[in-house]
This record gives sequence, structure tokens and C-alpha cells, in this order.
Amino acid sequence: MKILVIIVFIAILGSLGSALYHLVKHPDGDESGKTAKMLTVRISLSLVLFILLFIAFASGLFQPQGLGARIEHIRSEKAAGPQP
Repeated sequence: MKILVIIVFIAILGSLGSALYHLVKHPDGDESGKTAKMLTVRISLSLVLFILLFIAFASGLFQPQGLGARIEHIRSEKAAGPQP
């Protein structure tokens, strides 16, 4: 699952780079259709990535490991009280 997320993220960056290329290479608007198409692809890939991440967190494939997870762990230890 992590590899799939990385592949989708790289595809998002590639689409964004392609749109930038068409925007810079043809500033007069000749290639504006290609720029719009690449930006549409980027938005679609971003939505797919968001849905994949949501499913991965909901199913437990990805576990939060950031600051929020540590704070929650500390709170749960305090709520449980001292261990004998």
C-alpha cells in the first residue's frame, strides 16, 4: 500500500511538472488545453491519493506515528493511572 501511495504521489508531481512545462513553453495560450488537462489529472490523482490514505487509516494499514499519536498515548497512560 505504501508503494502505491508513493507511485500516485510521484504521478501527481509529474502531472504538475507537465502542466508547468506547457504553461511556460507556450505562454500565449496555444497549449492551454494541455495545461488544463494536466491540472485536471493532478486534481484527480490527488483525490485518489486522499481516498487511498483514508481507506488505509480506516482499515489500520497505516498507523499514525506523529505528534498527535504520542500525545494520545501519554493521555491514555495518565488516564490509566500508575501501574503496580
